Amino acid sequence: MDLPPTNIDRIISLSSAALVSRQFVDMSRIRIEGYLAAFPKLVGIGKQHTYIETENVRYVYQPIESLYLLLVTNKQSNILEDLETLRLLSKLVPEYSYSLDEEGIGRTAFELIFAFDEVISLGHKENVTVTQVKQYCEMESHEERLHKLVLQNKINETKDVMKRKASEIDKSKIERNRGDKGGFMSLQSMGSGRIDTGFGSDSGISNTGGSGFGSGSGFGLTPEVDTFSTKSKGRPAASATAPPKGLGMQLGKTQKTNQFLESLKAEGEVIVEDVRPSVGQAKPAAAPLTDPVTLTVEEKINVTLKRDGGVSNFVVQGTLSLQILNQEDAFIQVQIETSGNPAILFKAHPNMNKELFANENILGLKDPNRPFPTGQGGDGVSLLRWRMQSTDESILPLTINCWPSVSGSETYVNIEYETPAQIDLQNVVISVPLPALREAPNVQQIDGEWRYDSRNSVLEWSVLLIDNSNRSGALEFVVPAADPSAFFPISAQFTSSRTFSDVKVVNVLPLKGGATPKHAQRTLLATETYQVV
Repeated sequence: MDLPPTNIDRIISLSSAALVSRQFVDMSRIRIEGYLAAFPKLVGIGKQHTYIETENVRYVYQPIESLYLLLVTNKQSNILEDLETLRLLSKLVPEYSYSLDEEGIGRTAFELIFAFDEVISLGHKENVTVTQVKQYCEMESHEERLHKLVLQNKINETKDVMKRKASEIDKSKIERNRGDKGGFMSLQSMGSGRIDTGFGSDSGISNTGGSGFGSGSGFGLTPEVDTFSTKSKGRPAASATAPPKGLGMQLGKTQKTNQFLESLKAEGEVIVEDVRPSVGQAKPAAAPLTDPVTLTVEEKINVTLKRDGGVSNFVVQGTLSLQILNQEDAFIQVQIETSGNPAILFKAHPNMNKELFANENILGLKDPNRPFPTGQGGDGVSLLRWRMQSTDESILPLTINCWPSVSGSETYVNIEYETPAQIDLQNVVISVPLPALREAPNVQQIDGEWRYDSRNSVLEWSVLLIDNSNRSGALEFVVPAADPSAFFPISAQFTSSRTFSDVKVVNVLPLKGGATPKHAQRTLLATETYQVV
């Protein structure tokens, strides 16, 4: 068949990316380009089959819309095997290139070359499938993901140390000012209220203590300063009354794990307050907004499980929030897609065009001439809310079973967790209440890490990441004989980037013309309450 000149040019676009030569691994570039240049002339002869033989090589090809997928082999190769290789390559092309034209192929040329390289090695076809090729190219690494999570946790811990140091500096300034001026002001304030007003307007105090700091009498000065110190550190009064111990334990967070545990035994109460916030660090440590439009999908899960099996309560509540940095990007509509689960009930904001959302899954204001708010703090403005309630135990992200058994003067407790294959969990912490103990429990076997909170008599079992490599895990420990009900309720905390609604932002549509603003999506599933009672 005769090809138009435009199509002949496009042949080379794909064939240059898809050229795979069998038993010609050491061919020069000039020779390869010569074979490619000869192919458009040969294919126009009018033969009906999809291969062409010349004096030296055989061309095996397959049309893909306006392009040709081309395989160059020698004449001694098995043509049936060549056709099977070509068929596998043709399945890979649409997996990596969403548009089968010259521009689309050129945009994904490197991905196609890497995929083709997994199919053919040293001129011979590998025994692989499309799924295996995609898996090899993705190079999913559990160690890499674990390394990134550990690195992020270290960054979060460093930020916590910085905040605590800033609070300590503020406290020292207040105490220094109290030592320099407090005695004089206390005496003078007994006879005159004007000194209190001046004290409250001091620049060093008014920035931290608030407007009501100087409103009381001079005798109320010391309690006010102590209250401020406690609030600024985010700790109870017992922790604030012993600054040397508190500071020592705070800086100890950067030491090794064994030093951590030794310090816990000696100063359990203080360490509990320092370490516990690291469990839910993901949201406070979120990166600042850089994209013009950011959409946040957040779901909170409330679950109550029965210790003997079954679900007492299972509720998921979610929101889709919008944050816009610039006013010129505020005239938009947001197109989304969901999992289509009929158990999930969606409810759009009253200002949204509900008919547009119901028919086309597009979130836009009723008045298209009205822009969305910009510069929203927190999670921005809420566009959509949804709720799901179920008693189906098979879709739970985490199931926990506890088996306490008394043997003589000891109680053996076995706990196991399981997660479904379709969801990965991060920063998992399972808290098991214990009876009053004089020393830490004897942990005999564990998948993950453990920590004993002597203040609250709780054993915390933590797993940084649960994925395909550790879908189930077990913990076994021994304590003195106790009632089995003393180990309940068991609570859990975790986060995940996979949600039940599977809400995804498909596109952001500008209403005033111009280019589509760049947008980003953040997705988070977090526990609100998750208990086994």
